[in-house]
Amino acid sequence: MTPNSVVLTIQKPDNFSLVEISGPDSTLLLEPKKAASPKQFTWLLFLRAYRALACISWLATASKSVLGSIRKRIAQSNLNEEEPHGRGGSRLYKFIKLFLFVSIFGLIFEAIAYSRKWNLHMIQPSEVEGLVHTSYVAWLSFRADYISPLVVKLSNFCIVLFLIQSLDRLILCLGCFYIKYKKVKPVAVTVEDGGVDAEDPSCFPMVLVQIPMCNEKEVYAQSIGAACELNWPKDRILIQVLDDSDDGNLQLLIKDEVASWRHKGVNIIYRHRLMRTGYKAGNLKSAMSCDYVKDYEFVAIFDADFQPNPDFLKLTIPHFKDKPDVGLVQARWSFVNKDENLLTRLQNINLCFHFEVEQQVNGIFLNFFGFNGTAGVWRIKALEESGGWLERTTVEDMDIAVRAHLNGWKFVFLNDVRVLCELPESYETYKKQQHRWHSGPMQLFRLCLPDIVTSKISVWKKSNLIFLFFLLRKLILPFYSFTLFCIILPLTMFIPEAELPIWVICYVPIFMSFLNILPAPKSIPFLVPYLLFENTMSVTKFNAMVSGLFQLGSAYEWVVTKKTGRASESDLVAFAEREQKASNEEKISRRHSESGLELLSKLKDTGSTPTKKRNRIYKKELALAFLLLTASARSLLSAHGVHFYFLLFQGLSFLVMGLDLIGEQHD
Repeated sequence: MTPNSVVLTIQKPDNFSLVEISGPDSTLLLEPKKAASPKQFTWLLFLRAYRALACISWLATASKSVLGSIRKRIAQSNLNEEEPHGRGGSRLYKFIKLFLFVSIFGLIFEAIAYSRKWNLHMIQPSEVEGLVHTSYVAWLSFRADYISPLVVKLSNFCIVLFLIQSLDRLILCLGCFYIKYKKVKPVAVTVEDGGVDAEDPSCFPMVLVQIPMCNEKEVYAQSIGAACELNWPKDRILIQVLDDSDDGNLQLLIKDEVASWRHKGVNIIYRHRLMRTGYKAGNLKSAMSCDYVKDYEFVAIFDADFQPNPDFLKLTIPHFKDKPDVGLVQARWSFVNKDENLLTRLQNINLCFHFEVEQQVNGIFLNFFGFNGTAGVWRIKALEESGGWLERTTVEDMDIAVRAHLNGWKFVFLNDVRVLCELPESYETYKKQQHRWHSGPMQLFRLCLPDIVTSKISVWKKSNLIFLFFLLRKLILPFYSFTLFCIILPLTMFIPEAELPIWVICYVPIFMSFLNILPAPKSIPFLVPYLLFENTMSVTKFNAMVSGLFQLGSAYEWVVTKKTGRASESDLVAFAEREQKASNEEKISRRHSESGLELLSKLKDTGSTPTKKRNRIYKKELALAFLLLTASARSLLSAHGVHFYFLLFQGLSFLVMGLDLIGEQHD
């Protein structure tokens, strides 16, 4: 061995031999001692084949499971059952169905042209052969001369609305960032002892607490219990349980609960209307007509699923002190079941943006926002001077807020004060809630427009009410969202001259969705599902907006949002355990003095099994799903790229909604 030689030993004697490297310029040679045997190679192929088969088997099983769920859902649903959205919804469904049939016919036509490789740009008149080819060329000429200009104008109009609404949302977000950076927030005059000076009697004005409810079997006990636990002098608070239930057994249970708290020394009364008209507005109006209401200065309102913390009044009432022009103090909602399923997660994104951005920014810079109907405290004088509760719309909360604003009252939003409540867990319940929330504002706009124009408020406030509060956020948003992404976009796949740019269907929507998610940062992984979900809900919101604007039958529908009572099972467990023993003992003692009929009714009601509920099939969503999937197939022929993926996933999103496969599931 030479002095410059290096011996390198590799510790795999079965595969490699000893190699000598002579000199620094020598190369390293790793010589296999023996190659892989045919038997080993065969086993390797078998292993890879097994993995491929396992993957295919998993995909087949998953596909079979999904198809089985879809088949079961269709079998259990009545396709002929009309959705309760009146004539407006029926007309919209017929329009979508007609559009779908035309799109399918167009896709067949385009597929024939694609298969025969008709070059649309270089075709000569002499090359036209056959009736189909002639018809196709005639269609291209007609499309370019008559249809394309109309579609381009409509799409440009919707894009302008889209950009205006996006600019409004961006300005709201900048305002929210400014509030966070400067730490701007409403400050009460008195801040001692959690917001109230305990030694100053004027800090404890007379407060009326109202709990309107209607057939709220799942949540009535927890809402009454939370209101009775409010930390306020017993002689300066009165709790009204305003029960509109039509179930006699449930009425007895609510009376029993009220009597239990009254026995503990709480100043609480039970009211039930004989004439249950006007829904929630009629219920509140009836309660405010009681003679004893004149002794109270403020009224706090909580829906049946809301559980305020004991310090709620001490954190809200001080904001009225020394501010005679403040008519409303609104607290933020907090959701006990926000992580229950995908539907509740997506709702949480929307409502976090609503409170964190919209309500907070409007409260700080305009002293006005729409009352949320619950978790707020009103100055009773502001209610009376503004005309009180009216039964003319399904959004009585927004109605009284607009009228109070026109009368010069200011509003305060407290983003730091949160009240626990519950989100709808099923798509059917959420859909009905959104229909009421989007048809009511259009009813109100028609009724309030003359009052807004003739009011004595400033021109800026009038413009804000008309153009921003009503038109832009309540009318334009559902209009362009449905028209642009559910009608024009699939239409442009068959009319390439009017094709939408990528930034309209991708960049701007993703950026705006990202801004919407910022108030709920844990929801950022749900960015794409949220974008698809909002576009899917646009058909419900558009239908509701049209119903309210033109006073169609469905505009006056009022369906109480179904509750599950989940809040009492999680966040209020400690409270329930603390009260369970004493409450049960008191109920047993009271039952001895009740008639046998009442006791029998309660036992029967408690022991009854709930009726089996089935998921529905939503025809408008299904028709739009097939429409978008048809357009995605046409886009695939033209290799549109982003357009294809957007239409594909949006169509699948509509399919999931149409089959009611999101949210709480039923057998």
